[in-house]
Amino acid sequence: MRFSNTDIKALEKNFRRNFVNSLSGFKSANLIGTASNAKKTNLAIFSSVIHVGANPPAMAILVRTATVERNTYSNIKENGYFTINHIHKDFFRKAHQTSARYPKDISEFDECGFTPEFTDIVPAPYVKEAAIKIGLKMAEEHIIKFNQTVFIIGEILEVMLNKELIQKDGYIDIEKAGTLTVSGLDSYHTTQRITRLSYAKPFTQPYDLPE
Repeated sequence: MRFSNTDIKALEKNFRRNFVNSLSGFKSANLIGTASNAKKTNLAIFSSVIHVGANPPAMAILVRTATVERNTYSNIKENGYFTINHIHKDFFRKAHQTSARYPKDISEFDECGFTPEFTDIVPAPYVKEAAIKIGLKMAEEHIIKFNQTVFIIGEILEVMLNKELIQKDGYIDIEKAGTLTVSGLDSYHTTQRITRLSYAKPFTQPYDLPE
């Protein structure tokens, strides 16, 4: 079956949303924690977190259009900080509930049963229950003219995780941490690693790295 651009645009709204959101395959699933200058916390699930670079260490999130109220975006604009928290299989149902459109004066931490956690470095709330937590300060933002979404780049200021998750070469075993992945908007998955492969070099076949 083949869908042209015209075909996709003609699909019923909800069908099109699910269809297109599934096309990119498995995505990361994270909770983004923010707070307003008035200390009102906000928590929202995102599947658009990406790696930007290691030197300086940076990650980014894609925020939907700011033409309507987006509490995550407005909080980051207010004070410039946010946290990224991995979603674990023990609380993915509660994490999914953060996608509901609660009023700005209602904290998803309270409504969805999460515990806010703060440090002296990042004035944005972490999810205490998360196994891997990343604190960031906004470095840049870019408006994508094509659809008015906002690409926010954050410099990593601190990372919190169990030392046992870090292998000798620096690789973080997110599967051991219980991190989930998501496909589409609402399908959650556990993972099973096949192997890790050696650094790719021209004219050389990669080999399995030892565990």
